[in-house]
Amino acid sequence: MNIELRHLRYFVAVAEDLHFGKAANRLGISQPPLSQQILALEREIGARLFERSNRRVELTNAGMLFLKEAHEVLERVENAAVRAERIHRGQLGEVKIGFFGSAPFVEGFQKLIFDFRTKHADVDLVLQEMPTYQQVDAILDGRLDLGFVRPLQPKPASIQSIEIARERLMAVMRLDHPLASRQDDLTLADLAPEPMVLYAKSIGSGLYQKIVDLCRDAGFTPNVVQEANATPTMMGLVAAGMGISVLPESLMRLSLDGLKFLPLRDPKAQTAVWLAKRWDDRSSLVRHLFQQASRLKPKTSAPASGGEPTEAIGKVRRTRRPR
Repeated sequence: MNIELRHLRYFVAVAEDLHFGKAANRLGISQPPLSQQILALEREIGARLFERSNRRVELTNAGMLFLKEAHEVLERVENAAVRAERIHRGQLGEVKIGFFGSAPFVEGFQKLIFDFRTKHADVDLVLQEMPTYQQVDAILDGRLDLGFVRPLQPKPASIQSIEIARERLMAVMRLDHPLASRQDDLTLADLAPEPMVLYAKSIGSGLYQKIVDLCRDAGFTPNVVQEANATPTMMGLVAAGMGISVLPESLMRLSLDGLKFLPLRDPKAQTAVWLAKRWDDRSSLVRHLFQQASRLKPKTSAPASGGEPTEAIGKVRRTRRPR
């Protein structure tokens, strides 16, 4: 059966006006071609849709049923066209975004998500918590559109990223710890004799290796007595006297009673937060969010020298990271 949308529109116009002349005028065509198209439609269906006489035009029973179905088809087509246009303009759809556990405490994350949801109320944001290197795999595989990640070393060439925040790293200890009374900032070297509680290397957050490298640059190997998978766990272990930790400044918002955060004044004692996507992603929604991120001016309370680049494009093969 070969029925075109124009056949349905012509039929609906005649059925609503019950007059071929008026319907033709409304459609912007002459009456004879309209009559021919209606006859062709009836032949294609195999049923008369109108009863015609010199005085009036009426719908048959088949025509009344067909009118209801034709209205529904045309409405679905119209809705589909509107939705397709809105998706093309980035006004409708779904965006899958990954984030590491402490990202929601970063001001840039909060601003991007809030502003995007305000401007794109009909877009579904699907947020999934996962470590940085798992996010990268998911972005490359298409399971995520975007990811809030810690700096990648090395970064796959097919990943594009932009820095949205930069944070100082802070030494975290009990209030009764001898170092807690210091009035000036600490250095990494001050932590050399201390037992340390760090993020587990296996979760792939990137911070474990960052802190180990900083300690080695300061001339010592950190004495890691305990690893943890989550920030509250680390803080609880520090509060229990297991050791000192090193955490990004934004996590002061989660601090437990009895803990003190002290800045580390080493120039490289900082970390960044990136928004990452595939270079070849063509989604307008992803592009809008990425452009929105590019307008952020990352704030930092630490010296900018020695940190990660704002936009680093790695030229390396994709490698699988341990989970």
